[in-house]
Amino acid sequence: MRPVIGVTCFMRDTVYGNWNRHAAILPSAYVSSIDRVGGTPLIIPPAGDMTKILDSIDGLVVSGGPDLCPDNYGEEPGSMTVEFYPEQDDTEMALIHEALSRDMPFLGVCRGMQLLSVMHGGRLHQHLDTTPGHEGHGGFDGVETEHGVAAKEGSLLASLMGTSITVNSTHHQGVADAGDLEVTAIAEHDGLIEAVERPDRSFCLGVQWHPERARHDVLYSALVEAARG
Repeated sequence: MRPVIGVTCFMRDTVYGNWNRHAAILPSAYVSSIDRVGGTPLIIPPAGDMTKILDSIDGLVVSGGPDLCPDNYGEEPGSMTVEFYPEQDDTEMALIHEALSRDMPFLGVCRGMQLLSVMHGGRLHQHLDTTPGHEGHGGFDGVETEHGVAAKEGSLLASLMGTSITVNSTHHQGVADAGDLEVTAIAEHDGLIEAVERPDRSFCLGVQWHPERARHDVLYSALVEAARG
């Protein structure tokens, strides 16, 4: 039987055809990646009873999206932190907290990794292009770049992808401090945190890049296999 993998999305006013409607939005690459490796994707909007939602799924992906509200890590918004949605943050953090309390297989992608880090006492760089030593990770102006990542030997990530990985980079914010999480990968060129894990959980991994864009199906495949129980 195919495991059901929940994937978070975001709600925005969206124009399609002749209509302008409030819509649940998720890039189709997430759905395609999960389906391709044998999972059944279930899109989760930032609303509703998280406990009931988790009762319906076997694994969870928290997807990329807008910035986090800086209140979550005790800061005021910087000049480049211009789009954030506190209610979405609160809903998704509640979802993550409950999923981890159940030891449900979890993958955080980009924003999802940042949320996981902040929940564990971490904080973010609000704009990498103005953070000395961390310029040029792409993302804010729509530019996608690539760079190498060094994964920690013995980590879950290294067991899946090895210790040297080429990843895409499309983020203007980054994790400055991962809190209580274990940092398991850094960018080779500047040391920015690129992956985090919770070793006390059976499968809890956050990555800063977008594996669904890079066709890093091995991460989604491992999540689906873990969700089979």
